[in-house]
Amino acid sequence: MPGRARGLAMPPGRRPRTSAQDRDRWRATYAVTPYQQLPWFDPDPSPQVVRAVDEGFLPRGSPVLDIGCGAGSNVLYLARSGFEAHGIDLAPDAVRAAMGRARAEGLSVDVRVGDALAIDAAEARFAGAIDNGCFHTLPVRRRRAYAREVSRIVRPGGAFVLSWIGREEERERGPPHRPSLGEVTLAFEDRFLFVRTAFRPGEERGGSSVYDAWLLRRTAPQPPPR
Repeated sequence: MPGRARGLAMPPGRRPRTSAQDRDRWRATYAVTPYQQLPWFDPDPSPQVVRAVDEGFLPRGSPVLDIGCGAGSNVLYLARSGFEAHGIDLAPDAVRAAMGRARAEGLSVDVRVGDALAIDAAEARFAGAIDNGCFHTLPVRRRRAYAREVSRIVRPGGAFVLSWIGREEERERGPPHRPSLGEVTLAFEDRFLFVRTAFRPGEERGGSSVYDAWLLRRTAPQPPPR
């Protein structure tokens, strides 16, 4: 496992963690199947991440964390684009794949084994974060804990780019928990402002039906209902 990067330290306090069963499942997935053969692997960066960089939603040069980074396609893209690129994943073989791809390109990245529910990073460490398929793998009961953890490590005013397979995806293949936009709002809205949301129907692209959202970490508490 790569060494701990500068400025990353486990803060005090007890937080929920991914279950041992789920950790073992993800580790086995990458240990058994070459990452290039996994159905979610794409050698290219995610279109929504490219768009967020091109439009300046993710400010270049800043530290950004990819949560559930897999083999690192988005992390490598961020590094090429001038970001301080970080990634975490539960699977050691995913981390090794991402670091190997980075070395092959001569890119400087920090990719580590890590838990999305208990991220080994100081409070407000990152100017932005991305999640291209981690949130929808979590048990429903852990959604708000995940939102709290993302809000902890992203600076006030920082950006969060979130993509998930939605309830509209009816095929068997894919995550068991497919949140609606309302469910995602329920998990995140008290800590983040929703700047942009979009839906990409799977039948138009030959892929899954996916939601994309751009969020900003609140700088003040959400106003009460009135």
